[in-house]
Amino acid sequence: MQILAIAAAIAVVCALRPIPIQGASHRADLFSVALMTSSFSNLSLAEPLARAVAEMGYESMTPIQEQAIPVVLTGQDVMGAAQTGTGKTAAFSLPLLQRLLKHESSSTSPARHPVRALVLLPTRELADQVAQQVALYAKYTKLRSTVVFGGMDMKPQTLELKKGVEILVATPGRLLDHIEAKNAVLNQVEYVVLDEADRMLDIGFLPDLQRILSYLPKQRTTLLFSATFSPEIKRLAGSYLQNPVTIEVARPNETASTVEQHFYSAGDDDKRRAIHQVLKTRGIKQAFIFVNSKLGCARLARSLEREGLKTTALHGDKSQDERLKALESFKSGEVDLLVCTDVAARGLDIKDVPAVFNFDVPFNAEDYVHRIGRTGRAGASGLAVTLVSGSDARLVADIEKLLKTKIEIEAIEYDNERPQGRFNDGRRVWNEAEDGAGAARASHGEGAGAPRAAHGDRAGRSRGGFRPTPVSRDPFFDKPYEAPAESQAPGWEATARPARSGSSPNIKQRRKVAALFKSPPAPEPVSES
Repeated sequence: MQILAIAAAIAVVCALRPIPIQGASHRADLFSVALMTSSFSNLSLAEPLARAVAEMGYESMTPIQEQAIPVVLTGQDVMGAAQTGTGKTAAFSLPLLQRLLKHESSSTSPARHPVRALVLLPTRELADQVAQQVALYAKYTKLRSTVVFGGMDMKPQTLELKKGVEILVATPGRLLDHIEAKNAVLNQVEYVVLDEADRMLDIGFLPDLQRILSYLPKQRTTLLFSATFSPEIKRLAGSYLQNPVTIEVARPNETASTVEQHFYSAGDDDKRRAIHQVLKTRGIKQAFIFVNSKLGCARLARSLEREGLKTTALHGDKSQDERLKALESFKSGEVDLLVCTDVAARGLDIKDVPAVFNFDVPFNAEDYVHRIGRTGRAGASGLAVTLVSGSDARLVADIEKLLKTKIEIEAIEYDNERPQGRFNDGRRVWNEAEDGAGAARASHGEGAGAPRAAHGDRAGRSRGGFRPTPVSRDPFFDKPYEAPAESQAPGWEATARPARSGSSPNIKQRRKVAALFKSPPAPEPVSES
């Protein structure tokens, strides 16, 4: 009862003057003193939610959960920034479910289950992941939830929406499709959550987001959560929030302290070799590899697969079914390397991934923070390796400016050994790694062409592994010239057909074929006389 009384008093104070919470150094603030707890058991959650949380093994809260959950329970707008992998999904899901319990109903009528909370996310994979988490939190309640995203058939999603749901998780494009088809009605939405808000407010998503918000009631609670907030995004977010409480549990755009970061100098032709070297030196079994383009993603995945590594690709040109299968195979350990674009850089929570490689330095410095956040999650240690070529100086400078730290680019020492397993050495021939370069040359023959092939190998190694295709040599052309015997007739004369009288020997005679019907005789010419 005392906790509820304190919460009510604080809600009155916040209605008059919102109190921002700025990081762990301000824990003497009113919210921190009155409501911040370190254990989920002290949150006074409803019994169904508390049972689901205990079943999932949650015990102590992360800093963002400590500070955000009590504030969201008061019904205020929130702008929350925290490092990746710190449990932001639970920070907004649990208090929303707690406040929506007053609307739960056992009725089967869709009218009794209107959309009360809308969660918007930038990528399909993240939307699916958040929907699964919300369903686990609400499994012992009568609240319904579903997810809609593109790349899938709309009919099953429409059937779920027609049944009625209280919590709708969606990507902007597919949600607009359902709104236009009148499958989703949002006039009773009380809570809106923008996860990965900096990307949602980006210029690419902003028109769709503005259209969606125009369908919502003016009086609502809006929650923004992300790992990065630029000053421009903060100003833009302010137009969608009403007296928001700002919660920052770490310095803006700060990376997790559990992630060991390295920047290695590597030319474009040496980057694959560098990945092999780090995997071997560190004994890494699984890793993300991020690239900047969809075409580069597919090519790199094929190259690493040829070199003996279990690899799959994840990018926007793949169908949604292929993307989900790639993620599932990576989670289950069927593949060791997930080569992906920034479609997988945000929010994906795959436990115990030990390393992240930036094959390409990201064009946007904020994406670097999100990329390396795929490792070192939930307090675990991780490794982030960025391969820097000579043309990446400006992009590295942008990362330095964002992180406010000096980046040292290290040299990487390579072993002389080739990558283990079968590999394609550029000559369209598969070889075993232990055979070495000499065996590869031997497979193409020695002798007169050996010095040229060896020179080609040296030139190929200097260009980062590419070896030109050697010219095949026929022993016939190495023989000295032999004059033909005079008595021997030319080949064309020896095989010439015997000449026939009245016709050229080069004209093929027509073969006589028996006719089935006798042709009528030609009419006799009529004389004029």
